Amino acid sequence: MDATTLASILQGAHAGADVQAVPSVDLHATVVVGAAHLIPVLTTLRDHDALKFEFLAEITAVDYHPRAPRFELIYILVSPSLRQRARVKVLLPSEDPHVSTAVSVWPAANWLEREVWDMFGIAFDGHPDPRRLLMPEDWEGYPARKDYPVQIRKRPGSASPTQLTAEEFRANLMKDRLVRK
Repeated sequence: MDATTLASILQGAHAGADVQAVPSVDLHATVVVGAAHLIPVLTTLRDHDALKFEFLAEITAVDYHPRAPRFELIYILVSPSLRQRARVKVLLPSEDPHVSTAVSVWPAANWLEREVWDMFGIAFDGHPDPRRLLMPEDWEGYPARKDYPVQIRKRPGSASPTQLTAEEFRANLMKDRLVRK
């Protein structure tokens, strides 16, 4: 499926949605979607009978500083039944970049969105656990941004691993097994 066909299906499903087909060098169908229509479009990509992009492979971002709009938020989706990939891009401004969380569409978006927030500072409205994922909680700034200062003066910290007794370990293991059922 090419980008034009994909954009046409999405525009048909969402009248007034800002969906545009864009060329890509790797032949994966790529569309740009307005931030306001992101979640309905992602839901359609997952549920539409002709699409079935049921697997969220990645969420990442690119900082094109000083260009406006500054950020591209990128979702890479896989349709196992069609054996195809699709790329959904959302363009976001430099000031207050944010979109709605996709956790309700794909629960796997949880940690992927946390990583993007942690590295780029793109907020996901309604995210169930908006904590830092890779950087320490007291870290200031977003290291993947182009304007992030490289020469940082921060005192090294230390951490110690959590110490569990054998009984505590078994109890945690059994609790996890009960939760999964």
